[in-house]
Amino acid sequence: MRSRGIHSALLAVTMSLLAASVGLAAPAKRPAPPKIQAPAPLKGTALATFAGGCFWCMEPPFEALPGVLSVTSGFSGGMERNPTYEEVSSSRTGHAEAIQVRYDPKRISYDELLRVYWHNVDPTSGDGQFCDRGKQYRPVIFYNNAAERRVAQDSRFRASKELLVKKPIMVQIVPFMTFYAAEDYHQDYYKKNPQHYKEYRTGCGRDRRLRELWGDAAAAHH
Repeated sequence: MRSRGIHSALLAVTMSLLAASVGLAAPAKRPAPPKIQAPAPLKGTALATFAGGCFWCMEPPFEALPGVLSVTSGFSGGMERNPTYEEVSSSRTGHAEAIQVRYDPKRISYDELLRVYWHNVDPTSGDGQFCDRGKQYRPVIFYNNAAERRVAQDSRFRASKELLVKKPIMVQIVPFMTFYAAEDYHQDYYKKNPQHYKEYRTGCGRDRRLRELWGDAAAAHH
């Protein structure tokens, strides 16, 4: 979610704060919690999976939407089972940091989710996002069926017309395979550690670049 240096520093501070809160020294090595594949949609809900760089930054715009029931940070797009955050960060697993959005399709459509997605990524950058580089930060739309693929492709065409910086769109549109939830300390990071989150987001230049790309539309969706 971050350039390796920025994230390493933030993660070290976060782990120290967590340890301090229970009066213990930070462990030398954090054991990886078990990962499970995301469950199938509950009756009356649907799932959408997007990668847009740092998953910390992709949670807030979707959690604010009426009709969105939950947003989970995790990993998708790789072949290795049950990857840890450290493994994904090393670029060895093929996964991208991603979010999985559970939503009520009677209240919000897949196309509306895609509009928010585009306005929160730099679609001209395929090898990372903002200050975070590497395939683990690549932007991807993972579709579940042929209908979603068509909607995603239409949304890409629309985004190319709205984009203020006229460069090729590099966002991948690929079939969804599986999704693994990230460790608990990554979930809702912007709520648990608001100051660190704000410093990272500002330091990474995310909002500045989004305004360059999307103008007022970016301000409406983050």
